[in-house]
Amino acid sequence: MYKIGIIEKFHEEGFKLLKNNSNFEYEIIEDISEKNLISTLPNFDGLTVRLTELNEKVLSSCTKLKVISRHGVGYNSIDTSYLKKNNITLCITSTANATAVAEHVMYMMLTISKGLNVYDKEVRNGNFKKNLNLIKTFELYEKEILIAGFGRIGKNLVKRCKGFDMKINVFDPFVDEEEIKKYGASKVKNLNGSLFSADYVSLHMPLTAETKNMINYDLLKKMKKTAIIINTARGGIINENDIDKALKEGLIFGAGIDVFEEEPLNENNPLIKNNKVLLSPHAATFTEECKKRMSIETIKNVIDFFEKKLDKSMTINL
Repeated sequence: MYKIGIIEKFHEEGFKLLKNNSNFEYEIIEDISEKNLISTLPNFDGLTVRLTELNEKVLSSCTKLKVISRHGVGYNSIDTSYLKKNNITLCITSTANATAVAEHVMYMMLTISKGLNVYDKEVRNGNFKKNLNLIKTFELYEKEILIAGFGRIGKNLVKRCKGFDMKINVFDPFVDEEEIKKYGASKVKNLNGSLFSADYVSLHMPLTAETKNMINYDLLKKMKKTAIIINTARGGIINENDIDKALKEGLIFGAGIDVFEEEPLNENNPLIKNNKVLLSPHAATFTEECKKRMSIETIKNVIDFFEKKLDKSMTINL
C-alpha cells in the first residue's frame, strides 16, 4: 500500500479517488512548519502540495518519496534540482485551470475598460451621472491584444477574444506559426514591437531569469497611453514599482494584477494604493469548478504514477 501525504487540504472531490482505491492511504498535513514537515514527510511514498515550500532541507528527509503532485501549474516553491538528482517525478495539473484563468483575464479587461468599479462607486456615492463625462471607458471591439505565451490558457483566451472581434497577436517562440493560425491568431516574432502597438497585453509565461522584470519602465513608457496590461501568470514578470510609476504618470491606462512578487502583499507595496490597477489575490483559479478539477487532477496524477499510466503532459521535464 502506498502512503500519500496531502500538504494543505484542498477540494474534497479528489480524495474520493484515494478512498476508493485499496492500494492507497493518505494523511492531510496542515502544520506546514519546516520542523513538522521534516519529521512527518519521511513516511510517504508520494506527496501533493499547494503553496508550501519544499526546499532541499525538507526534501532530503523524504527517503521514500517517488512523486510530488502539485495542485496547480507553478513550482517555484519546490527545489527541482533536488528532484532531478534524486529521480523524483514532479506533476502539475496542466489541464485543470485554463478556463478559469482565461475568464479571469476577460473579467479584468472588461472591468478596467468599462470602468465598472468606478461606476459602482459613483452610484453608491449618490453621484449617478454627475461625473460620467470625466470617466474614460473603452470597447474591446476590434482592439489589438498581445497574448504572451500560448499554452492552454493562451489558447482558451484566444477563443474568448474572438467573441469580441479583437485582433489577436501571439508571442511564443516555442509555438510554430501554423499552430497559432489554427486558432485565428497571428504569431509575432518580436515581443517589443507588438507590445508597443497593443491595446491589451496578457501575460501567460513562467517566471524565469529571462522573464523576471521583463515588463519594466523602459517598455511601459513606449506603450500606448490607452493600453491595459494583465498578469495572471507569475509575480515578478512585471516590475511592480515600475508599473506603479507608469500608471501614476499616465503612460498606460490601467493594469490587472492577480500575481505578485511577494505574496501576500507587503503593506508597503505601492500597488495597494494605486486606484488605476485592479488587484486580485492570486485567485484566478479559485472558481468552484476549477478547484474541483484541480483536486481530481492532483490526486489522479499520483495514482497514475504508481499505476504506471501517467500522462507525460502532466509532468515537468526536470
